[in-house]
Amino acid sequence: MKAVCLLSGGMDSSTLAYVAKDMGYDVLALHLNYGQLTERKERECARTVAGLLGAKEFLEVDVGYFRQFGKSALVDEEIPVNDFREEHAGVPKTYVPFRNGNLLAMATSFAESRDADAVFIGVQSSDFSGYPDCREEFIRAFQRAVDLGTAQEKPIRLMTPFVHMNKTEILERGLALGVPYEHTWSCYSTNDTACGVCESCHFRLEAFRALGIEDPIPYEVRP
Repeated sequence: MKAVCLLSGGMDSSTLAYVAKDMGYDVLALHLNYGQLTERKERECARTVAGLLGAKEFLEVDVGYFRQFGKSALVDEEIPVNDFREEHAGVPKTYVPFRNGNLLAMATSFAESRDADAVFIGVQSSDFSGYPDCREEFIRAFQRAVDLGTAQEKPIRLMTPFVHMNKTEILERGLALGVPYEHTWSCYSTNDTACGVCESCHFRLEAFRALGIEDPIPYEVRP
């Protein structure tokens, strides 16, 4: 079996790739550069994780049009990435408009070109409230589009093993699988030393604390 895994180099996507391998899939890692502030570090981490995992293929694709679209703190330097405590209810400033729709479409194209059986994406429960393209209903709808829009005889399944899991549960699973978290990156803001205060850093640190383990990456601040 072969599976395309969307591998950003972050905590969730790296765990996802290890889960896919543990499930018996040959991993085809797809990394997309979309103009994010931490593009350099994410690319470096994704390549390292794919190598350590023994991925059958690592494909890097530039989709910089997201930076041209803007409207997200992850791709527009004029929109600040807020500290976690400054975030409010509603859609976060870090939401990239319909990013997962774009990424899933490209991953499906890659999967079909390689006669793969599945596409893995690391959407998880704590993303639901703020990111509309992380909802389970969205994945189900996109699966229907994949079924209708692909030509290969066998179906390409969209796999979301974390959809009912939180960050701590994902980390616990990854530790059991030997995921090299020292080679992953979650910070929204910086490439060398994680800020420690953005939303992504907050939830990552919270997960490690919940398991009584120190996060192995460097931080400017560990709240």
